[in-house]
Amino acid sequence: MNNKIINYYTCGNTAKGFYDLFESSLQGLDKIFILKGGPGTGKSSLIKKIGEIWVNKGYDIEFIHCSSDNNSLDGVIIPKLKVGVVDGTAPHVIEPKAPGAIEDYVNLGVAWNSEYLKDYKNTIIDIKQLINECYKQAYSLFEKALTIHDEWEKIYIANMDFAKADKLTEEIINTLLQNHSLIKSPIIKHRLMGGSTPKGARDFVENLTSSVSKRYFIKGRPGSGKSTLLKKLAKRAEERGFDVEVYHCGFDPNSLDMVILRELDVCIFDSTAPHEYFPSRDSDEIIDMYSELITQGTDEKYSEELKSIVSRYKVAISEGTSFLAKAKSLHDDLEKIYISSMNFDKINEIVKEINCKIDDLTK
Repeated sequence: MNNKIINYYTCGNTAKGFYDLFESSLQGLDKIFILKGGPGTGKSSLIKKIGEIWVNKGYDIEFIHCSSDNNSLDGVIIPKLKVGVVDGTAPHVIEPKAPGAIEDYVNLGVAWNSEYLKDYKNTIIDIKQLINECYKQAYSLFEKALTIHDEWEKIYIANMDFAKADKLTEEIINTLLQNHSLIKSPIIKHRLMGGSTPKGARDFVENLTSSVSKRYFIKGRPGSGKSTLLKKLAKRAEERGFDVEVYHCGFDPNSLDMVILRELDVCIFDSTAPHEYFPSRDSDEIIDMYSELITQGTDEKYSEELKSIVSRYKVAISEGTSFLAKAKSLHDDLEKIYISSMNFDKINEIVKEINCKIDDLTK
């Protein structure tokens, strides 16, 4: 089969707290099924089943992954049919624009045993409170890590040739866009390139760029202008009428990590840790911002200071990630309670109902 699956995040656990870009990926859809229900009620499994059904029918699909659970999905989109099935529970609550006309609520709570859950009321409340506390701790530590990262950036910013940076940025933008333009209103999709998960930083770079012929790998240091380049490129591409996939940093969403221009069959991304990749195709190219823009010998001159910064940064990230892992463990406990209360035959019936409604859209 030639159909493909792309994977990405739309929400993240970041240094700015929980960051939600869900709405951007839902734009242009004619039908959205919004799933409601507690943890363990089968939302992710339902989403996966719907995706598998339509991939097997030969359709391209997009899987939206959950950054708080490495094995869970937050949504599936079938672009050709302009339909999506998404988890609409907190923290990514989705506000319908045209209830009934576009969005349909799907209540998975019809499949649980409320009498059974009443016995666990206090336990549920207590666990949810503990989970909230874990996320508060994680976000606080990621915020601390970002402050340390700012120290890291300052060293390189103080040693950067800004005139040369502007010139290099223009050269790269001109190389990518050339004289091309399209007379149409562009579609701009904002997503996260990676996510801070209970298992550490994860991303889908290889999957997202697998069908792109030309890839540019940006190498450099914090503060060497990688995000600024990407922001300028995204803006210029939009002005030229190109659809743009804008991938924000899963740690600091105010920064960009990747831009994909599928109409030009090209992508460019920050290829430094924690999403460090190296060229694997003949057409891949490296753009080294450090060697091009930063004063020679900066790494060596500030080696001791940089060693301290990197150490403190890694500790803060590691501690923050440990709280995400603890939240995931508590969430698993919560799921067990709900799973024991569920009638999954009813969930299977709901899958069939949703699938039939999607099938009607093809007729």
